[in-house]
Amino acid sequence: MICVSLQNKDYQEILEILKTVEMAEIRLDRCALEDEEIEALFADSDVPLIATCRLSEEPQAPELLELAIRSGAKYADLEMEAPAAVGRRIREACREYGSVLIRSYHNYEDTPSLETLQALVERARTFGGEVVKIVTTAHSEAHNATVAALYKDAVPGSLVAFCMGEAGKASRLDALRYGAPFTYACLSKEDATAPGQWTWEEMKEAVYKDFRFVKAEALPLPSSKSFAQRAIIAAALAEGTSHLSGYTPCGDNESAINVAKSLGAEVKIDGNKIVIRGIGATPGSLNLEQLHCGESGFLTRLIIPVLSVVSKNKVRISGEKTLLNRPLTSAHDIMASFGVRLYPEGNNERKQDCYLPLTVSGPLIAGRADVSGKGGSQLISGLLAALPLCEEKSALYVHDPRSIPYLFITVDVLKKFGIRMSSEMEGGDDFLETQDWALCTGVNFHIKGGQRYKAADFAIEADWSGAAPFLVAGAIFGDIEVEGLDTESLQADISIMDILMEAGASMSQLDSPGGPIHVRRAPLSPFHTDLNNCPDLFPMVAVLAAFCPGKSHILGVERLRHKETDRAAAIEQMLTQMGVPVQIEEDEMTIEGMGLTQRILEGKLLRGGRYVSHADHRMVMALKVAALGANGPIEIDDTACVAKSFPSFNELFDRL
Repeated sequence: MICVSLQNKDYQEILEILKTVEMAEIRLDRCALEDEEIEALFADSDVPLIATCRLSEEPQAPELLELAIRSGAKYADLEMEAPAAVGRRIREACREYGSVLIRSYHNYEDTPSLETLQALVERARTFGGEVVKIVTTAHSEAHNATVAALYKDAVPGSLVAFCMGEAGKASRLDALRYGAPFTYACLSKEDATAPGQWTWEEMKEAVYKDFRFVKAEALPLPSSKSFAQRAIIAAALAEGTSHLSGYTPCGDNESAINVAKSLGAEVKIDGNKIVIRGIGATPGSLNLEQLHCGESGFLTRLIIPVLSVVSKNKVRISGEKTLLNRPLTSAHDIMASFGVRLYPEGNNERKQDCYLPLTVSGPLIAGRADVSGKGGSQLISGLLAALPLCEEKSALYVHDPRSIPYLFITVDVLKKFGIRMSSEMEGGDDFLETQDWALCTGVNFHIKGGQRYKAADFAIEADWSGAAPFLVAGAIFGDIEVEGLDTESLQADISIMDILMEAGASMSQLDSPGGPIHVRRAPLSPFHTDLNNCPDLFPMVAVLAAFCPGKSHILGVERLRHKETDRAAAIEQMLTQMGVPVQIEEDEMTIEGMGLTQRILEGKLLRGGRYVSHADHRMVMALKVAALGANGPIEIDDTACVAKSFPSFNELFDRL
């Protein structure tokens, strides 16, 4: 990225400048700013800001740097010459408030030897430099070559090295080509902070040429189908009339509505509102023979246990499209724990997994059971929905749980419809200390029997899965704002916020937990994340990793094998075709990325061409985002499959 150095500016001038640049360095020793203005500047700006204050020019430099760090500076630049006590002080402040510490060396006379510069880099790292800045003065091309040689052994994105002076001017652009997260420019020749500095307009033209960035405000998002499907089925089972607001249609939601109608519920849709008159379900109250679940894997797994309670007969369950090739992993064993038999048809029983169509034979018998969560949370969510209807109490222990947030979405929705249960999560000392769901080893559910669903008025929240493509697009390619998301949501895919922040994206939210979320480009870095609890994010996070310089590590590969396609293989195929190094080893995918600016300068944008979606809506979304950073059009064989979760996605994406 291009960082514009600002000096001799007041607060209002800086605010105006930040509307036009992508990144800025604020020279606190040379800008007339009051403490309150420093606080507001670094707290409110979505533009990535570097706080710099030369100790030689400002006696209060440590205090001013600390103030900027506490206020939200993304970077703090501290000279190598700073006293050790000041270095510790600033380093501790950066750790506490999350700023990235830059340790910088400037030589205004000459360029030392490569060995001397390498020693300075090591010293800077020893003293806390997450990014090391080496700036020398060039008198010849040999000096530029000496500084450029530092990048050979540097971790991608961790070094900014270039030369001052007219002889060193080209090295400022070369820094980006070699993998520097940013380089420095000035607003105009009169505003230059060092000799040989490019202007912002010159550098922008040299780097980006005709590359098109994206910008969008107030993008509306669809409702969460995780909440919508659960609420629709709960309302269908309830006594009385429920009112669901915030609804948006998609293939899976419409399948849930059709299932509700098949159960006997009356459903009326008026815009984004659904009115459902439920059936007041009790054990054996229905006389069903068959039920069709469309293409929804979750709906199928949710309804199997429910039917085994409420239907007095065996029920044949069918599906369509990709669902017919998706195994109901561990369904036989889990349902058998409660006395329910599943009978697949023909050759649909393979390797202890069963496939649709199949017949469910109940009744579900209340009791105690220990089941594995390795196959996912969906069938377990169905048990949580069904067991309260049994006359006796039940205890369900889930070991090796996956997609834990989705279990608690189920509990949350059921609670709104009058169903009560208690739960306790288990884990080792690390889990007890952090409460990190990834470290949970088991969940105990205690469920009272004889309960009945009661009608409810329920607001369906917006979908974090649908938001992820736009948030990632903003973080890599521009500046995007989305509306309607709840940052206190139970949705597992809210993890995209943590991943983006770990990768270095600039994110903010206006007003409240439900206010618009704004994300924009910033220097990115590799990350390590575990997606076992949110596997739907995997394709999008893989695209993000392709633009993070260095190796990113993503856990959760095994959860992808039985999605709409073998999603792990599909992602590997996509990245390989795009020219992105990728490796899968057991449950981990490692992706070697490169920053957008370096890709542009090195001619290493992702490869365009014809790509296969595998009829997977998540793959289509990932391909559309990747296309923003490709060297030519990306043609996708099937984009209509996004209707499964987000029918308006293609139209909305074209607004970027």
